[in-house]
Amino acid sequence: MAKFALWEVWPGRPYPLGATEDGRGVNFAVFSEHARAVEVCFFDAEDPRRETGRVKLLERTGHVWHGYVPGLTAGTLYGLRAHGPYEPARGLRFNPAKLLMDPYARAITGKVDVHGPVFGYVRGGTEEDLTPDAQDSAPAMPRAVVLREGFDWGEDRRPRTPWQQSVIYELHVRGFTRKHPDVPPELRGTYTALGHPAVLAHLKRLGVTAVELLPVHEHVDDTFLVERGLTNYWGYSTLGYFAPEQRYAAGGSRGEQVVEFKQMVRALHAAGIEVLLDVVFNHSCEGNHLGPTLFFKSLDNTAYYWLNPAEPRFFQDFTGTGSSLNLQHPHVLQLVMDSLRYWVQEMHVDGFRFDLATTLGRTGEGTYDRNAPFFQAVHQDPVLKDVKLIAEPWDVGMGGYQVGNFPVDWAEWNGKYRDTMRKYWRGDDRQAAELGYRLTGSSDLFLLGGRKPFHSVNFITAHDGFTLHDLVTYTQKHNAANQEGNRDGTDENLSWNCGVEGETDDVRVLTLREQQKRNLVATLFLSQGVPMLVAGDEMGRTQRGNNNAYCQDNDLSWVNWALDERGKALLDFAARMSGLRREQPVLQRRRFFRGSQIWDSHLKDLAWFRPDGREMTREDWAKPYVRSLGFLLGGDAIATPGEQGQRIVGDTLLALLNAHHEPILFHLPAIEWGADWEVIVDTAADHSTARHTPAGGRVEVMGRSLIVLRRPATEEDLP
Repeated sequence: MAKFALWEVWPGRPYPLGATEDGRGVNFAVFSEHARAVEVCFFDAEDPRRETGRVKLLERTGHVWHGYVPGLTAGTLYGLRAHGPYEPARGLRFNPAKLLMDPYARAITGKVDVHGPVFGYVRGGTEEDLTPDAQDSAPAMPRAVVLREGFDWGEDRRPRTPWQQSVIYELHVRGFTRKHPDVPPELRGTYTALGHPAVLAHLKRLGVTAVELLPVHEHVDDTFLVERGLTNYWGYSTLGYFAPEQRYAAGGSRGEQVVEFKQMVRALHAAGIEVLLDVVFNHSCEGNHLGPTLFFKSLDNTAYYWLNPAEPRFFQDFTGTGSSLNLQHPHVLQLVMDSLRYWVQEMHVDGFRFDLATTLGRTGEGTYDRNAPFFQAVHQDPVLKDVKLIAEPWDVGMGGYQVGNFPVDWAEWNGKYRDTMRKYWRGDDRQAAELGYRLTGSSDLFLLGGRKPFHSVNFITAHDGFTLHDLVTYTQKHNAANQEGNRDGTDENLSWNCGVEGETDDVRVLTLREQQKRNLVATLFLSQGVPMLVAGDEMGRTQRGNNNAYCQDNDLSWVNWALDERGKALLDFAARMSGLRREQPVLQRRRFFRGSQIWDSHLKDLAWFRPDGREMTREDWAKPYVRSLGFLLGGDAIATPGEQGQRIVGDTLLALLNAHHEPILFHLPAIEWGADWEVIVDTAADHSTARHTPAGGRVEVMGRSLIVLRRPATEEDLP
């Protein structure tokens, strides 16, 4: 200690946690139930490797160590050290030789050097993690930055788009704009680029109402990836739950990343686009018992993580990452809730998608409970009640697949929707009944839980898996670039492409592939629920068959904006389908269909037809080979009160789907369902030409295609 300056320290306050600057000094507050002492270490702003002083936090209130250091200012660089027993057999892993990141750091500068002494134990020994490592890890650790809060938000307003009108666009901040030709080169791949007018114009053209950003919390590149010359591109390895990722900032990492993030949010809001964050509260960047010691392990391992009750040296792993955060502990739950509120109140985000959300609801012996403490805390929180909440409703633990079983206020990624649509367009048998549920909002999953069609977030592809182009192009994964022997990633394909795997010049095969892309995009926008597109899918982005590009920060993952004619045509089609959804109230239902007459209308709100024009029967739904069917959405049955109290009536739509490889001749419904129909979408053609067909007429639907017809609403339809 003699070589460091000894700063004066006052008792300070136990809350808020983290470092809080007030113009006269900085208050530090850190939770640790089992530590014997906690220190704050300070570093030179000009030479961050040089430690300039330390203070011990002498006060302890409710397991929170705290102290106030007068004279410190915004921009101060700091880290933590926690003293206590190193007894892995008891789950205790304190090691004061390891500099730790403040879990509440608002900004982080520098990165973890995984080749440095960041492991809490002596590596390479016969006892694995049982012997503590005495090497100082400070040279290999980033620094937390003391911030002064404040930003001119101007006239910023949250768009507050209703769920039923939402169109979500999942993107990676860096990869989405890294190659955008209209963004200045020095800004590409940054928060600032995402708010660029050219980028906003693309999102508006697509009808996007919300961007869902892959993790933007500060994260760490895993040791095994660094050793292969790769990085954790997706970012599901969190180090800072309050700190925006510094590598996505154009201007610096001493707080500039915070300002740039806020500017990005302000620009998106001005364009009417909400910002949703993909957040990772199920695990951290520290891995299992052999992973690095970066913050939680040496702050209070037994509190922050689920440990094996029989052998606390080891972690319980519901996530496939080596460990899982224990939201049963009140202070861990507080960390998560504080983080969520911070991003809403200070950073103005509009909602969250929770990675592997089943883990967040695990209680007791690790079983899932939709009334778990985390869900109860969110439900009663006045800040979080006002934002969008989306669960990825699964993890890898026992009973991990919980689609449809989240609390009433939550939307969910609907994995059953994804699987059904892929199987149907692949031509699988026995998909009719499942298709009926998925197209109409998945009432079998959400109705009894008190939820609505819009609680189903529908998707065909996501960041994890094939892109849309690759889904219809490859029959097997090509993940060699990940250097895992092609063993990573899941097996997924449409298996319909005439035995031609990969890129080809065969015109017939290319035509079929483009048609299948249009089928999947059209189905997505015709379905009840909230559609989610993945960035670049609307332009035919390819990862050359890699369906697990989590470690590929290069051309393989970045969106390619140089479009060929097929890419331009697909973009036009996706924009048209999004526009159709936006214009038609019947595609934005707030309630599930009843399948019966309402509003004293002569039409049902929903009806299903066979190719012969007759309504489907119970027996029809049970047939194994139903690959061609139609469904009618009764526009005059969804009349809703307008501003003056008048009824607003939407158009009636009729969709004819044919997953068979041969053309099917559909007989349109009889006159009582509508007199004159206009074809507005035909996926068998790049550009659908409007044509009219009378009631009872016939329409040929080509193999593996769909057609949408419209009957315009008239005053006569008003009940």
